[in-house]
Amino acid sequence: METLALILAGGRGSRLDLLSEKRVKPAVPFAGKYRIIDFTLSNCSNSGIYDIAILTQYLPLSLNEHIGVGKPWDLDRRDTRLSLLQPNKEWYAGTADAVLQNIEYVKRSPARYVLILSGDHVYKMDYRKMIKTHQEKGAVLTIAVQPVAWEETHRFGILTTDTDHKITKFSEKPKHADSNLASMGIYVFDKDVLLDALTTVEAEDLDFGKHIIPHLLQNASVYAHVFDDYWKDVGTYDSYLEANLELTATVDQIPLDMYDRNWRIFTRSEEMPAVKVGSNATIKQALIANGCIIAGEVIRSVLSPGVIVHPGAIVRGSVILNDTEIMPGAIVENAIIDKNVLVDFGAKVGHGDDHTPNQDNPDLLSSGINVIAKGVKIPENTVIERNCRIFSSAVFDGKTIKSGSTLR
Repeated sequence: METLALILAGGRGSRLDLLSEKRVKPAVPFAGKYRIIDFTLSNCSNSGIYDIAILTQYLPLSLNEHIGVGKPWDLDRRDTRLSLLQPNKEWYAGTADAVLQNIEYVKRSPARYVLILSGDHVYKMDYRKMIKTHQEKGAVLTIAVQPVAWEETHRFGILTTDTDHKITKFSEKPKHADSNLASMGIYVFDKDVLLDALTTVEAEDLDFGKHIIPHLLQNASVYAHVFDDYWKDVGTYDSYLEANLELTATVDQIPLDMYDRNWRIFTRSEEMPAVKVGSNATIKQALIANGCIIAGEVIRSVLSPGVIVHPGAIVRGSVILNDTEIMPGAIVENAIIDKNVLVDFGAKVGHGDDHTPNQDNPDLLSSGINVIAKGVKIPENTVIERNCRIFSSAVFDGKTIKSGSTLR
């Protein structure tokens, strides 16, 4: 096998807050029936890369159960190898430290190239094209890049290149950028160069962006591979909800085509019956996963397997995860609701025009989204206004939850 893929899937994803309270970010459900990591794994399978190691760390159980032996991605064959690796001494201090702690695994691989990937981005990419760029340029490191809006450059590692796409400058989250080419956190290394850099560069929080890339830029050929298709980091509530709802657009406007039979997105799927739609149901612009029963109204929303929307219930602009039940008369609007939640009779999630930011964490919630954690039971006729965070252990001591509240 010429290429070893290392998928970094150990980060907690603190900006996803309640959704990553009991699972690692790559294991968060997405687009109805999928998990976020399914996109990276499917890209590997579709690109013919079958030597894969997933570097886990934080709450790995859900992710490990989902991946299993890799059968949905065709990774359980005799000529494939799928490994789940954990920290061997202490928690990973940086992206490169995660690889350094598993350096013996990399050394034993017969691969010539090492492909470093993130397990928490949503995109479709043929990695063979990037590896070809790496080979043709004679690079020791190739970085996938994408143009971003200039006002967003402070969020990324920003690269400057010459006319041949050779990288001449790298700035980690600059305040004032002279380029808008952002690193996607996808790297192709010559294996021997990667091993040398990991053991040469010294830092407690060894990181590709902070340490390894600047080190190699000093005396090695580092090139950019421009990727101009859909790519999104769904690491915030706003981006997560937006990315899900974008998939409900009309066929000619969907930014990420998951219906392409030449590039399938694979997943471990539950055996559930087909969707059932009642005689008085209304469904418009929605993704409805297997096992759902819709007897009420679902508008521009994404429903994961096993969700029940009872007669007279309304779901708008929301993402509802597995086995949640919306009872008659309940209204859910502009919300992210985790698994096994009960929205009882007449309850309202997302009510009123008061958009007071969340008082405990205004950076997480200020656009009017409500987030309900796994297993919450919302009492009947309860009104939850805007920008509220409802934890699994929440105790409801009133019928109205004011905007900006957090219930623990």
